[in-house]
Amino acid sequence: MNDPVARWPVLTAVGPYALLAFLTAVTVAGRPASDASGLTDLVLPALLAAWMLGVYTLRPAWRRRVRVMAVFFAVLVVLWAVLVVRSPWFGFFTPAVYIYGFHVLPWPWQPVGIAAVGAVAGTAQAYGVDKTTVAGLVTYGAVIAANVIPMCTFAWFAWRDDERNEERDRALDEAREANRKLVASLAENAALHEQLLARARDAGVQDERQRMAREIHDTLAQGFTGIISQLRAAEHAGDDPPGWRRHVAAATGLARESLSEARRSVHALRPEPLRSARLGEALAGVAERWSVLHEIRVQVTTTGTARPIRPEAEAALLRIAQEALANVAKHARATRVGVTLSYLEHEAALDVRDDGGGFDPARLDTAGESPRADRGGFGLIAMRQRIESVAGTLQIESEPGAGTGISARVPSERAEA
Repeated sequence: MNDPVARWPVLTAVGPYALLAFLTAVTVAGRPASDASGLTDLVLPALLAAWMLGVYTLRPAWRRRVRVMAVFFAVLVVLWAVLVVRSPWFGFFTPAVYIYGFHVLPWPWQPVGIAAVGAVAGTAQAYGVDKTTVAGLVTYGAVIAANVIPMCTFAWFAWRDDERNEERDRALDEAREANRKLVASLAENAALHEQLLARARDAGVQDERQRMAREIHDTLAQGFTGIISQLRAAEHAGDDPPGWRRHVAAATGLARESLSEARRSVHALRPEPLRSARLGEALAGVAERWSVLHEIRVQVTTTGTARPIRPEAEAALLRIAQEALANVAKHARATRVGVTLSYLEHEAALDVRDDGGGFDPARLDTAGESPRADRGGFGLIAMRQRIESVAGTLQIESEPGAGTGISARVPSERAEA
């Protein structure tokens, strides 16, 4: 609400009393000394001043009580109307009464009070009009309308302006609250982002550790196992110089190959056999070298139309073939091994089968947290982790006395796309 009391506190606190005192002095001075109503002209203004002082000026807390202020304003208008009827000079007190009306009356009662003030002000202005005639009454009504209509219209515009201001203030408050929540949300998101980054870094470190463990297991560990096997064979071939030299040469070749794989792992390159050959050719080369070392016949077969697959998927299949052959050499006691690479419509499949002693897959902890390396458990875990890292699948089929079959499949659709 447009509040003149708040805008001009000194003027509105002192002005009505000063104006009322001036009008009282003018009224009393204008009456003849013989007029007995002079005392009334002093008592009524004093009563009005006391009412304003006791109910409004000295009681700031009462200004928020709607009913109290309604009674205050009604009595104020009645007392002022009596003064106007007695002396039209008190019509000049109209601005003070308007200020009170705009300040203490809420909407929609404000236009009613303002209309009452306009009627009293019009009465003062039409004091000299003859109200006993029709023309006089019309003139009197026109004067009152000239006071009431503009002031009520102003009251309506002031109320609309107050409503817009309140709506704007509410919108600003809502915007501030939204901004506060947004800042809090951004801070929370930043904290969550930091947590996600930390978890991603931890996951990346863990994945890299697992990758390096698989790399070491699939390259250096297998190479060292082959070297030890060849050196042991060389020890048993002490009376056979050609055999001894053959085993030592094989151990030397394995050492060179393991060193090459170690360097490749450091530089994060593709497996050495895949650097210069296709997957089928690389599998044939790995199987041939393994067959020469362990003197076990390996048959390598490629079926279907070769389809491009991702390099990391090719590397995973090659490593699984190497690990499967290493397990055959360590555990299977097989006489024949078959390696089959099949290019299907949407995937590539690698199957490694042997006719060895087999095992019970349920007794191997292929998914536990602490596998037994001496039982070959980590090799199977590494196979599964490696194939799952390229969105592939791994199946192991075996039973005691019936050999073992390992089947790995990777998708080829993405590579085609």
